[in-house]
Amino acid sequence: MHDAIVIGGGPAGLQAALTLGRTHRDVLLLDAGRYRNDPADAMHNVIGHDGDTPAQFRAAARRDVARYATVSVRDAEAFKVRVLDDDAPDRRGFEVSTADGTETARRLLLATGVVDELPPTPGVAELFGTVAAHCPYCHGHEYAGTRVGILGAGPHVGHVAGLMARIATGLTVLTDGGELTEELRAVLDARGVEVVTEPVARVEPHTLRDGGAGARVVLDGGTAVEVGGLMVAPKQRQAAPFAEQLGLELRDSGSVAIDAFGRTSLPGVFAAGDLAHSADFPTAVSSVLAAAAAGQMAAAALGADLLTIGR
Repeated sequence: MHDAIVIGGGPAGLQAALTLGRTHRDVLLLDAGRYRNDPADAMHNVIGHDGDTPAQFRAAARRDVARYATVSVRDAEAFKVRVLDDDAPDRRGFEVSTADGTETARRLLLATGVVDELPPTPGVAELFGTVAAHCPYCHGHEYAGTRVGILGAGPHVGHVAGLMARIATGLTVLTDGGELTEELRAVLDARGVEVVTEPVARVEPHTLRDGGAGARVVLDGGTAVEVGGLMVAPKQRQAAPFAEQLGLELRDSGSVAIDAFGRTSLPGVFAAGDLAHSADFPTAVSSVLAAAAAGQMAAAALGADLLTIGR
């Protein structure tokens, strides 16, 4: 029986494995090979890795983890988890099933992340991670010197407009037929933001006048808005079924409820990264560095928990 099984090979899971490996814990990390930032052509706002691809980051992290003999990384998808003994936390273990069989551990750390559900507008999915993005901190600077579009009419519009106003040469909010609140409309008017309410027919790649990559947002009427970047607001859902399988408490955000140390509602199970949500924040925090930090904290708490059962 392993000390811990970490499910998920993104920043949270890799950092958790590294942290546990440094205290010589017997750890198995299971990596399904799917990552939320797969569509991104590069990572940004990640100190020491700004501009690296997500694959380069993971490869560097795996090299770090490989130096610790008690940590094993397996490219395998877990599809089921269950509690082995529910009588008392000090006797509790967990079984994880993969296509190759089952593995057991005294403690479990979930780092499987979330899946972005993009707006259904044709063309957005094909451009997401390059010309289309959701986070000004992660991709906004790359759109500097261009007009930037903001798709939607929800509460995200005002916040994104405030951040992007310092970067873009102009902003156009494309409500896609949605209605802005009077308060939000006033905020946008004060910033000089153009608002287009006509429904959007599609978004297509477009080469800007300076030769850079951009997009044309084609409206139902046939006219188009040329932008250097398009900010969208995806919804998120859990990427794996383990929270449901274990009966973990969820927050209204749909993320797994954790405390500041990554502990879930089920003793012995920890969670870190985009799938988890601490009550200290209004929503789950989504970034590479935040996920890695959460993985480190959850792993340290897991290690401390093992000490309480004499391991």
